[in-house]
Parts: sequence; structure tokens; C-alpha cells
Amino acid sequence: MADIELRIAALYPEQLNIYADRGNIAVLERRCQWRSIDVTVTPIGIAEPLDPDQFDLIYLGGGQDEDQRRCAADLIETKREGLVAAAARRAVVLGICGGYQLLGHSYELDDDTIEGVGLLDVKTVRRDEPRLIGNLAIRPELPSAPTAAVLAGFENHGGRTQLAADAKPLGRVINGHGNDGKSGQEGCRSGTVIGTYLHGPLLPANSWFADWLISAALQGSPELQTLDDTLELAAHRSACRASGFTGR
Repeated sequence: MADIELRIAALYPEQLNIYADRGNIAVLERRCQWRSIDVTVTPIGIAEPLDPDQFDLIYLGGGQDEDQRRCAADLIETKREGLVAAAARRAVVLGICGGYQLLGHSYELDDDTIEGVGLLDVKTVRRDEPRLIGNLAIRPELPSAPTAAVLAGFENHGGRTQLAADAKPLGRVINGHGNDGKSGQEGCRSGTVIGTYLHGPLLPANSWFADWLISAALQGSPELQTLDDTLELAAHRSACRASGFTGR
């Protein structure tokens, strides 16, 4: 599609990339290319500023605790203003696991409190409790999501994330733990800012959600053409079965 381009910023791709989550970027690239939508991916690392007007979708993955600490400090120092401004102009911001935690207000880890950027009204605490690990399926609460849509993937996190009273979850847990293993909530969404604990990576098993993100990032124009998703739907069914969800 001439003159249509999706501009993606991948924050800290060297430090925040566990559970093969760079596959999420690959899916976004390929689904745009199949539709003849130009796509560029710009890696942005430590000490590099973020220009809020240069990107339609900003991606923040998960990492080990020490990497997360390093990136959190840099995020506040060099990128928070850019992230806030990008979200204000309705760029999509997607945080996975550790990236989700850093989009909140804070992450209490051992005797340390890691400051977040505050785009999501959540706080995360890690205590001496078992990790929340396993396959996960949720019913998303997203505008314009397909009827009876399901997101399925894998979660592995020690932190318990609590949403503020007025914050909206990304979805409701069908099977699995979610944010804290108790509330029945998973992830958080504020406008076009989304955080989730779903790994796997997430988008290869949930192609409809990849298209939702692309459409939101392009602000609905153009309307995305339908693709042959035979393999993608099989991957989605497999992820749902792994989570224990087989119905609609």
C-alpha cells in the first residue's frame, strides 16, 4: 500500500528479550509485508533518546532482574518523556512481562523499588512466594476485538501486579494465574498502552491480536486485508489447548 508505513521502535532489544519475544516484532513485520505495508523497525538501546513523533508502535520486552534494573534507570532518564508524548498522540505502546512492569508506577524487588514510567496505573511487588508459571488463556477486553476472542500464551513471573481501582485489565483469566493469581485479571490497558504477562512469544499464537495492534498503530487506516491464516489459526488452537481452554 503506497505511502503507508508502520514505524516500530524496539526498546532495549539486547537486554529485554527472553522467551523468544523478539518473535513478536517478526510477526508484525511479516503481516505488514504480506499486505504491502512498508514497515521499519528501529532498535533503541541504553542512552539513546526516543523521539515520540517518529514511531507508531513502541515495543518493550522482558528481561532478567539486573537487565531490568539497568533499563529502568535509562527508561526514566532518557525515554520517559518520549514515551508519554507518544502515548498522548495515540501511538501503541506494548510491554511484555518485565516491560509491562516498567510501564507501571513501580516494581518492588527485594529491598529495592524500581521506578516505572507510570503509563499504566499498576504497581508490582515481588515477595517470597512461588512464581506464577504455566499456560494462560484470557478473554480480552478490547474495543473492536473479534467476537469471543481469546489470547493464549505462557506466563512466568515472580511479581504480583495490582491494578488501581479505576484501571482496566487487558482481559479476564480463563485458565492460568494472570496478574496476581487471585484477582482474575490479566494485563492492563490504558488507551493504546498495553501491558501483559503473556509470552510464547505472544503474537505468533494470536495473529488476530497482531492485526489489532497494527490497525491501532495505523489508527484504522487502511482497513487491513484478510490473510490466509491457516497456520496461524492452528498455532492459536494449539496454544489454547495447552492452556486447558477448548471452548468458545
